[in-house]
Amino acid sequence: MPTSVKFRWVVVALLFFATSINYLDRQVIGLLKDSLTTDLNWSEQDYSKIVMAFTIAYAFGLFLFGRTIDTIGTKSGFKISVIVWSAAAVGHGFVKSTLGFGVMRTLLGLGESGNFPAAIKTVAEWFPKKERAFATGVFNSGTNIAAVLGPFLVMWIYSNYGWRETFFSTGAIGFVWLIFWQIYYDIPQRKSNISRAELEYIHSDGPEPIAKKSNLLSLLSRRETWAYAAGKFFSDPIWWFYLFWIPSYFNSTYHIDLKSSWIYVSAIYLVASFGSIGGGYLSGWLIKKGWPVNLARKRVMLIYACCVLPIALIQFAHNAWSGVALISLAAAAHQAWSANIFTTASDQFQKSDVSSIVGIGGLLGSLGSILFPYIVGLMLDHFKAQGNIDMGYNVIFIICGFSYLFAWTLMHFINHKKIFIRN
Repeated sequence: MPTSVKFRWVVVALLFFATSINYLDRQVIGLLKDSLTTDLNWSEQDYSKIVMAFTIAYAFGLFLFGRTIDTIGTKSGFKISVIVWSAAAVGHGFVKSTLGFGVMRTLLGLGESGNFPAAIKTVAEWFPKKERAFATGVFNSGTNIAAVLGPFLVMWIYSNYGWRETFFSTGAIGFVWLIFWQIYYDIPQRKSNISRAELEYIHSDGPEPIAKKSNLLSLLSRRETWAYAAGKFFSDPIWWFYLFWIPSYFNSTYHIDLKSSWIYVSAIYLVASFGSIGGGYLSGWLIKKGWPVNLARKRVMLIYACCVLPIALIQFAHNAWSGVALISLAAAAHQAWSANIFTTASDQFQKSDVSSIVGIGGLLGSLGSILFPYIVGLMLDHFKAQGNIDMGYNVIFIICGFSYLFAWTLMHFINHKKIFIRN
């Protein structure tokens, strides 16, 4: 198609910045964990319960927003999501108790849950299948950019003004993004400033049958739904562990304090951003070379699942940068995996159901992310009481290393065994 106007990449830029803000607001508490633990006298289990409050709200919010966005559309659904999460992010700065943090994390989780159902549906509306994984990888790299720049920004605000002002400042950014979303976004058919060539390219997969949003029972009866959900259940919790515990891991294992750990955390997520973009590109490249869509997605996901395995060896890393290298590889592989597993939702379901499927899978992924932090908290407190918290982290990283390969195997089994009724 002509290269003069490609408005779909402006849409990806909007999704990229929204996802960056989403993860910036999400990770502030992890970066400030040690300081907040001292000020508010938290135990590891107190912190894990606060994380669980977020993930419970996020889990059920994914399902609710998924269905809602398929009903009211991406523009309105995304706007509601950002308003709720930005207000909650700011609200963290006003609370004075552990309970208050739990309430704010609940509201934050509810609001932030709308980001990925809306973003994946937006990509399905604006991109043909051969570009969707790459577009998803690009906007999903915003999670890494937030993690690269976030620690520096958060530590600078915290060092100069305090933790309350940190929540105020970072939470307000989402309201700025809303202005651009309101001005620039709409579905392709309603945009008057995109070329006919681009519109034809967007719909180059051929016309999709006009269909209403499927009912929930119909979606739950399909094995593809459960394959997607199983993959999310066993892989999502690992990323959340990285997000909420890595700064504390560097502190306890390598004795790097909160204000100094940002450089190591930033290095991890800088590498992970390349995994997100490259992972999405690889499956798209295979599709353009003639590979069937499903086969291309599965093969690259298997490659990325194997790339996570070396994280199990982190117990043999004797300095911080060795640990950074192993975690960076695992984080990059996770992001590459995510770019492709998200895209399987739009590969296998009609556009009117994409947000619902992302919400169902996200619900299961978040339920896993509720259970895993609880296990992490118990395990770390147990080994800390024995004076050997490093052993707790070692066991957790072994679990992280094998989870993706298990998820891939389970997805393959569900998709190829007729244990569910197809419509």
